Amino acid sequence: MKKLLSTAYSDNAFNFALLVQRVVTGLMLLIAHGLSKLTNFSSMSGNFYDPFHIGHQSSVLLSIFAEVFCSMLLVLGLFTRLAAFVIVLNLSVAVFMFHRGQPLHNMDLGIIYLTSVFTIMIIGPGRVSVDGMMGK
Repeated sequence: MKKLLSTAYSDNAFNFALLVQRVVTGLMLLIAHGLSKLTNFSSMSGNFYDPFHIGHQSSVLLSIFAEVFCSMLLVLGLFTRLAAFVIVLNLSVAVFMFHRGQPLHNMDLGIIYLTSVFTIMIIGPGRVSVDGMMGK
């Protein structure tokens, strides 16, 4: 009981928690969002949200890059901060531009993903990652 109420933590617990957060967040983004965009690219490329007026197809390609490629890097813990930065940009557009003015329940998942990836970007991947094993 005393340990449950303690604010102390070990380095191993911290690194394990980062591993779980990184892998779960990355896999959820990849599986639930990235792969569906990838498999439905042709039907989405004509009407995908285009906030920067670069074209619907280019916008969906950038989103796929963030949610597929960068999510895989996040899971591996390779170039973690750079991959997380790209995902944070992508999710910021989704939360603050696409869902702007909508009820909170329409953007709660995006906010959760955004805060999770932002935390990983700030803290880093932890020791149990490719970056951590390479000493980056």
